[in-house]
Amino acid sequence: MKKKKIPLRKCIGCQEMKPKKELIRVVCDKEGNISLDNTGKAHGRGAYICNDLECFEKARKSRGLNRSFGKEVPDEVYEHLKSKLSNGETS
Repeated sequence: MKKKKIPLRKCIGCQEMKPKKELIRVVCDKEGNISLDNTGKAHGRGAYICNDLECFEKARKSRGLNRSFGKEVPDEVYEHLKSKLSNGETS
């Protein structure tokens, strides 16, 4: 029997390839709004990050979202995402 392929994505914090289901998707839509994508199907450019504050801090320090979205991401967006991650609102 053939094994089902597990899609892998790279975390913008730790730069490790992990199964897509273990990561959280951050999406930037056409209007430039950045938010967490709980469904994994929202329209727009996506970036993936581990469900871990340490990984989030690495991504923030290296400006990983800026690179992924090709634009300057305000600090307010990072703070909003951090509060959602720490509250566990990703599931």
